[in-house]
Amino acid sequence: MMENQIFGTIDIRLGEMIKAKGLSKNKFAQLAQMQRTQLNKYINNDVVLLNVDVLARICTVLECDINDVLIFVKPVKKER
Repeated sequence: MMENQIFGTIDIRLGEMIKAKGLSKNKFAQLAQMQRTQLNKYINNDVVLLNVDVLARICTVLECDINDVLIFVKPVKKER
């Protein structure tokens, strides 16, 4: 059984948030002081370790709370 099936996953909703604010990826990357490759990893949920400094910059630029960007997806419980 894969680990995320046991513990759930974290869904990063950054792409949706950027669109909702009417920002381009380039403008957002500039404002949040992120490299474009790093931004794409966050948008594509391809981040292995979350950086709290980056998350703080994301929330500051988007004027949102962390729970607007990060969503906990509970694991699917299998019946025995």
